[in-house]
Amino acid sequence: MAFSLKPHHSRRLLHSSRAKIAQPSSSNAGNVVAFPPPVSSSLSVLSSSAAQPAAAAKSTPVRAPRSPLVVRASSSAAAIAEPEGIKINSVPTKPIEGQKTGTSGLRKKVKVFMQENYLANWIQALFNSLPPEDYRNGVLVLGGDGRYFNREAAQIIIKIAAGNGVGKILVGQDGIMSTPAVSAVIRKREANGGFIMSASHNPGGPEYDWGIKFNYNSGQPAPESITDKIYGNTLSISEIKMADIVDVDLSRLGTTKFGNFSVEVVNPVSDYLELMENVFDFQLIKTLVSRPDFRFIFDAMHAVTGAYAKPIFVDKLGASLDSISNGVPSEDFGHGHPDPNLTYAKDLVDIMYGENAPDFGAASDGDGDRNMILGKGFFITPSDSVAIIAANAQQSIPYFHNGAKGLARSMPTSGALDRVAQKLNLPFFEVPTGWKFFGNLMDAGKLSICGEESFGTGSDHIREKDGIWAVLAWLSILAYCNKDKKPGEQLVSVSDIAKEHWATYGRNFFSRYDYEECESEGANKMVEYLRDLVSKSKEGEKYGDYILQFADDFTYTDPVDGSVVSKQGVRFVFTDGSRIIYRLSGTGSAGATIRIYIEQFESDASRHDVDAQIALKPLIDLALSISKLKEFTGREKPTVIT
Repeated sequence: MAFSLKPHHSRRLLHSSRAKIAQPSSSNAGNVVAFPPPVSSSLSVLSSSAAQPAAAAKSTPVRAPRSPLVVRASSSAAAIAEPEGIKINSVPTKPIEGQKTGTSGLRKKVKVFMQENYLANWIQALFNSLPPEDYRNGVLVLGGDGRYFNREAAQIIIKIAAGNGVGKILVGQDGIMSTPAVSAVIRKREANGGFIMSASHNPGGPEYDWGIKFNYNSGQPAPESITDKIYGNTLSISEIKMADIVDVDLSRLGTTKFGNFSVEVVNPVSDYLELMENVFDFQLIKTLVSRPDFRFIFDAMHAVTGAYAKPIFVDKLGASLDSISNGVPSEDFGHGHPDPNLTYAKDLVDIMYGENAPDFGAASDGDGDRNMILGKGFFITPSDSVAIIAANAQQSIPYFHNGAKGLARSMPTSGALDRVAQKLNLPFFEVPTGWKFFGNLMDAGKLSICGEESFGTGSDHIREKDGIWAVLAWLSILAYCNKDKKPGEQLVSVSDIAKEHWATYGRNFFSRYDYEECESEGANKMVEYLRDLVSKSKEGEKYGDYILQFADDFTYTDPVDGSVVSKQGVRFVFTDGSRIIYRLSGTGSAGATIRIYIEQFESDASRHDVDAQIALKPLIDLALSISKLKEFTGREKPTVIT
């Protein structure tokens, strides 16, 4: 089945077509996750620590003792209406507090999800919230980032899906499938939606985090109209519809049938790889990656993109095997924090800022939707990254050869992309944080390229941000800029491209201060204080050396469906274009994460090489003073500075 790069409709007819079933693979050995290819061995995942650079072989996947299944049918469980060939039990349950989703799904500590019926309640509440025609006899996709508890959770989700009348589940082998790949598979297979088992960039393991979210039939995260219904149903749930079927062997490719319900275990890489080959000019990229005078490193951070790195970068693009670091997915991400930023991807940063650094460095996060881009001793901020990709996409990426439909960024992201949209005369949108807001614009044909300052970049090829897509976009730009360079000639570098961009558009100095796991009470009081300050603010007020243009709590009216979202971040915008923004993040699993965003535009090219922390110091000091953060939270320093 070939990929269609045309926009998908927001609702599809249910279909009965089935993909050709792959032959089952031999069982996996030891603790290594392997993904047999549908066609050739070139698609097998990097499966031996001996094939990794030294830094990659630090850890082994966690295999802690397993707890019993967390859905328990009491002796009073009653059989209910059954589809052909399956017995369905009605499992009594009660509401459980705290099941309201955040920016991207429900995230809690693993031990919370392992409580009796905790996950099952949320899954059943989801089915109770959807119109039956959105899933009955339909196809759903299931995948995850490989973190601890995913294998048990997959079995629970499969049984509840069967219990609610779903016709088929497409699940990645061993439960593995990156978030971008889930979106791609939903769109290619015309599925009704999909479950993603991930807490994204949060740590994994028995003591850490787990998460679940649902993507709709266009491949995008469920809108708030659905997540609000799910939460409402978690407050009144009384039964779980559970199919009485055995666990499915997720280690083997192929289809298992239970009456008129089936589970197909699929290769998690092949559909996504096919899409990337349709979006990018792989031959152009290969001319750069395979050059003896070009070196790059991709750090998979022991996360899900380890399954995708070798098939794409090594087998297809000709990179050397040692260019992949930490390429074996692990249930606890190698005891690390799979967040690709300057703090948690320290090994990569040290390499790229060290002697004899590679020409290009990149990292991705737990579930593969975020990215970090580095040159030799040079960091590309996510705000700059999406702007540079947008400015160069038409000439270097085939998917955009006819030009972009529009550009968009999340509200806290710097204004660098705004300037590209203005110069290219493209429609531009500023949306709240959360990829679902981009999805509406994409489905309406209004948006092609977008990004968030939180290391998320993507386009309308799917309905999620996409870490490997961003890496391939940068490699495409570098390859295009160096296509006429002969061996021995100086190559155009990452820093050269960034500095040329600043010379054309100006530089938006940008930084983000994260204060993770703050006491919720103090964090909420700080935000209420800021909202009160905003309500009393007036244009022209002086804040140190800055003059206020306006202050507000960002409200967004969706131009497609007219829905309104409020309280999306407190903004102080000054007359010189500088901005200070405060938000509580919805991606943590405990406490509250406060994010402060600081931005200042600089048109003077002679100042473009100034370190961002130095250029922004007066504004940073002002941001901390305005918020009284230390007074409300007791925090002296941020957890992470970007």
